[in-house]
Amino acid sequence: MQTIMRFLSRFGDKVGSFGALVSAMGCAMCFPAIASLGAALGLGFLSQWEGLFVNTLLPLFAWLALVLNGLGWFSHKQWHRSVIGITGPVLLLLSLYPWFKYGWSSYVTYSALALMVAVSLWDIFSPANKRCDDQSCAV
Repeated sequence: MQTIMRFLSRFGDKVGSFGALVSAMGCAMCFPAIASLGAALGLGFLSQWEGLFVNTLLPLFAWLALVLNGLGWFSHKQWHRSVIGITGPVLLLLSLYPWFKYGWSSYVTYSALALMVAVSLWDIFSPANKRCDDQSCAV
């Protein structure tokens, strides 16, 4: 069970971050700056499914990254990594739903996506190691 949890928290948050990024690249009307990057990468054909991406896939990948970053705390017990990992998906979900009507929500969306990708890259190049055993934590 511990191995499965470690695998999910190690690779699942990267899937969530990458999926949210690709979903945002397919939404030219909502996120023109990142959609132009997606079009430059050859993902312009995704614009025909813009409604699916912004209404279903982007929140789904954000929730996936949020839950798996939260579960990652149980495998590495480093609260600062977990808080930073959770901040990006929470900001993305807030910018999609309650803050969407404000003009500055697109800046929050871009910042949240950048934070999610940065945390994923941080976890790839400097993976979290468990700091506590099952009985106690060293201070």
